[in-house]
Amino acid sequence: MSISSSMNAGVAGLRANATRLATISDNIANSATYGYRRAQTSFHSMVVGSGIAGQGTYAAGGVRTTTLRQVDQGGSLLGTQNATDIALSGRGFLPVTTELGAKLQDGSAPLLLATTGSFRQDANGYLRNDAGNTLLGWPAILDGSVPAFPRDSTAGLRPIKIEVNQQAFSETSRINFGVNLPASATLATANGEPLRMSVEFFNSLGLPEMIDVELTPNVGAVQNTWQMRLEHAQTGALLGDYDLVFDDTPGQGGTLASVAVAGGGGLGDYDPVSGAITLDIAPQQIEFYIGRYGENGGLAQRGTSFSPAGIEQNGSGAGNLVGLMVDANGNLDAVYDQGFRRTLYRIPIVDVPNPNGLTSMNSQTFQVSRDSGAFFLWDAGNGPVGEFVGFSLQESATDVAAELTGLIQTQRAYSSNAKVIQTFDEMFQETTNIKR
Repeated sequence: MSISSSMNAGVAGLRANATRLATISDNIANSATYGYRRAQTSFHSMVVGSGIAGQGTYAAGGVRTTTLRQVDQGGSLLGTQNATDIALSGRGFLPVTTELGAKLQDGSAPLLLATTGSFRQDANGYLRNDAGNTLLGWPAILDGSVPAFPRDSTAGLRPIKIEVNQQAFSETSRINFGVNLPASATLATANGEPLRMSVEFFNSLGLPEMIDVELTPNVGAVQNTWQMRLEHAQTGALLGDYDLVFDDTPGQGGTLASVAVAGGGGLGDYDPVSGAITLDIAPQQIEFYIGRYGENGGLAQRGTSFSPAGIEQNGSGAGNLVGLMVDANGNLDAVYDQGFRRTLYRIPIVDVPNPNGLTSMNSQTFQVSRDSGAFFLWDAGNGPVGEFVGFSLQESATDVAAELTGLIQTQRAYSSNAKVIQTFDEMFQETTNIKR
C-alpha cells in the first residue's frame, strides 16, 4: 500500500544521502591530497508501477544513487623545489607501477595511471613516490636517443632506475669553427705570419685531445686567400690541408667563396651543402663546420682583427651525476658536473577515451577498465595530451566551499527523510489504534 511505500522511500532517501555524505567526507578529507580527483554522488528516481499519468493510486518508488569519480577534472598546479616533482599541463596520466612491479624488467609490470607525483630515488636507484609507486619510461640508448616502442602496450616500458654512482661523457661529433680572419693580413704590406690555435675535442673514451689549426694568409697579388692546415696534436697526423678563398663583392664580402684541397692533400673533403669538413680521427669522425658559401656563421674574413671567439664543440669530458631534470617533452635527463645533460628515459603520457571510466586505486592512481577503453602512450604535446611540468605538483580537485555547501544540503535532506519515517510511524500507529 502507499503508506508502506512512503516508509521505504524514506529509508532509501536516508541511504542515498548517507552515500552522498560519504563522498563529501572523502572529498573534504582529501582536500590537501596532491592529484586527488573528487567523487560525486548522483540521485536517480525509481518508479513503481506503470508510471502512467492519471492513476488513482501512487506508490513511492524511492531513490537510488550512483557514484562517479571525476577523473577528467584536475586541480591547479603548484610549484615545488624538487626537479622530479611532475605534473601535467593538460589531459593525460603518468605511467607508474607498484613496488613489486618494479622488480619486473621485462615489460610485464602492471600499469597504473597517476595524476601527479613527487618522485625521488630510493636506496636501489628506483624513482618512486611516497606511496611506493615507481615511475615507468622508455629507456634511451647510449647516445641519448629513444628508439621506437609500441604505443598500445607496456612491452617497452621499464621501471626507471638511476645508477647513483654512474659517470658519463659526451664524445665530440661536431666542431663549429666560427673564426674571423683579418682581411688586412692578405694585403701586400702584411708580414704573412700564420695564425695558429688549438681546438679541443673529446675522444671516444671521454679524454681531451687537440686539433692544431694553422691559417696562413697568401700575401701578394691574390688577396683574400688563405691556406688552412689541420693536424692531430697528439699524433701529428695530417687531417686536412685546404685553400680558402673569401668573397669581396658588395653584400657578400668576407664570406667563403670556395674551399679546395691544397697541394699537400686533405683527408676530409669539404661539403658545400653542409658547410663542414668530415675529419677522420679513428675511431671517431668529427664534422668540422666552417660555413657555407656566401653565408655568415662560420669562417669569415673581415676587418683587421683576429677573433676565434666563435669556436664551439659538442663534447664533454667524464662527469659525475649531480641531478635529474624532466623537460616538457618528458625526457628524463641526467645532469653531470661537467655541465652536460644526457637523456636516460622518455616518459610517455597515458590517455584513454573515457578517463571517468577508470578504476580508482589507492594513492591517486587508476587502472584501465572496460568502461575507460584501451590506453595509448603519447609523446607529450601530441594528440590530445598536454605537456610535462617539472618542479610542480597538481593540487587536489576538491573545492572545500562547494563541498561544505553540499554538506548542508545533505544534512537537511537526511533530516527530511528521517521526518518522513517518523511521520509514517505516527500514521501507522493511528491505523493500529482503529482496532482499539
